[in-house]
Amino acid sequence: MRALPLVAVIAFAPGGVAQDAAAIARGKEVFARQCAPCHGAERGDFGRAMLPGTDALRIKYQGKQPALLEQRKDLTPELIRTYVRKGTFSMPPFRKSEISDAQVDEISAYLAASAKNTRPSPP
Repeated sequence: MRALPLVAVIAFAPGGVAQDAAAIARGKEVFARQCAPCHGAERGDFGRAMLPGTDALRIKYQGKQPALLEQRKDLTPELIRTYVRKGTFSMPPFRKSEISDAQVDEISAYLAASAKNTRPSPP
């Protein structure tokens, strides 16, 4: 019988699952505070119905990709970090003093978990 690497053992340990759940919960909180005002599913800042990030992605992808980040299955942690740190056409970059690297990782964990729970849209 082959021994599993220590990393694999830790990943499957009960504490690892709790840590993942805690990271996802923290990521959801950071997403709600820092990302959802532009990329959420609910009304944005000051109750506006149009969320600039969600609307821009809706226009860009025209239904070929979900406009809501929480439904996207193609967002890798590296891609999220790049967008958060460097920004994109209308999204400003965020400094580490605004969102830490650990918080970016937690946002990535949350988005990956929320995407897993997303059911495909009917055709």
